Amino acid sequence: MKLNYKRTFFVGFAFLSICAFWEMYENVIPKMLEGTFGLGETVVGAIMAIDNVLALFLLPLVGALSDKVHTRIGKRMPFILGGTLVASIFILILPIADFKANLVLFMLALGIVLVAMASYRSPAVALMPDVTPKPLRSKANAIINLMGTLGGIYSLGAIFFLYKDDGSINLSVFISVVILMLLSVVFLFITINENKLSQKAREEEKALTDSGQEAVNDSSKVTEKMPADVRRSFILILASIFLWFFAYNAVKTAFSRYADKVWGYGGGTFTQPLMVAFGAALVAYIPIGIISSKIGRKKTIIGGIVIITLSYLCGFLFKEASPLINVIFAFTGIGWASINVNSYPMVVEMCKSSDTGKYTGYYYTCSMASQIITPIVSGFLLENVGYRTLFPYAVIFSLASLYTMLFVKHGDSKPPRYKKKEEANM
Repeated sequence: MKLNYKRTFFVGFAFLSICAFWEMYENVIPKMLEGTFGLGETVVGAIMAIDNVLALFLLPLVGALSDKVHTRIGKRMPFILGGTLVASIFILILPIADFKANLVLFMLALGIVLVAMASYRSPAVALMPDVTPKPLRSKANAIINLMGTLGGIYSLGAIFFLYKDDGSINLSVFISVVILMLLSVVFLFITINENKLSQKAREEEKALTDSGQEAVNDSSKVTEKMPADVRRSFILILASIFLWFFAYNAVKTAFSRYADKVWGYGGGTFTQPLMVAFGAALVAYIPIGIISSKIGRKKTIIGGIVIITLSYLCGFLFKEASPLINVIFAFTGIGWASINVNSYPMVVEMCKSSDTGKYTGYYYTCSMASQIITPIVSGFLLENVGYRTLFPYAVIFSLASLYTMLFVKHGDSKPPRYKKKEEANM
């Protein structure tokens, strides 16, 4: 059984559109809230957590709902198309409200955008496991994350070249991202026949079982009620997800202001280390997918946590801009890629194929719950203790995620083996 890279690449356009928006959102919206509307770090952190509050409720709900939907164009596609269209319209209102310094209009448009994005995030992510047999999902998720990284790099490039700090309208940045989102989803719809590919993936998994092959880890054989030992691993992987997002999102949300105030970056130049991180992740995704298929998902994640924790620690040592910051962020990208490629497949490995959307919602519930709290807590520390607290804060929670991850025993996946030696020669 081999991964269809071309098909997976096309499926990844859904995630590309999502990541293009979120990269712009996380880097531009905080600067607007602070610069245009004069809000403090704690309030900015609270507003930046709104999307995660919405996601906490909407992602599991919409994910489970999409499991039960059956249309001519598929289960996930109606959510992807509708959510992208609504979000795109209201994204364009944000820079206009910012230019006019109209906080009410800004917050209204932002609220609608966040609801629209949350309405299709779980279905978009669940599309990959729908059309990919379980043993191939780490490799497939590497491609999906690669596509998301391309979307993020695109947005960072748009910010670098088009964003202005001087109060000018930044409509061109938002238009460029909206165009990419719309084109990506249209291309996805044209190239992916969701119903046909989902059926094909189910047939491939059945053929794997019928041929006498079995996964090394028995968590793939999930019954109606999750076994107690699998449930423990499921809780621990969710705890790990919560903790590493607690670290990563704190850095991500505050980075544009940290880079300006501590390291002395200005305008859109703060995007340089982020683009290096994305570039390193881009190069690393496919090799990481291959490595994880050989040594296992858990070991790859643990290696990623160690790398990203060390990068946080090194980030703290810099007191001004330096070319070495780019080197450190290259390792940040590699570490985060190692985690991202394997964590989601570990979660859905523990569920039935018919529950993929629901378990995708569980994955995002934990990541979003973390991202609700961490911008507020880290924002409070930045405002009241100092910006230099950011990286030590990230180190602490990253190490905590390493501890919980060590006790996860299920959700891994390695090349299948035959039940009987003689069957291998058939």
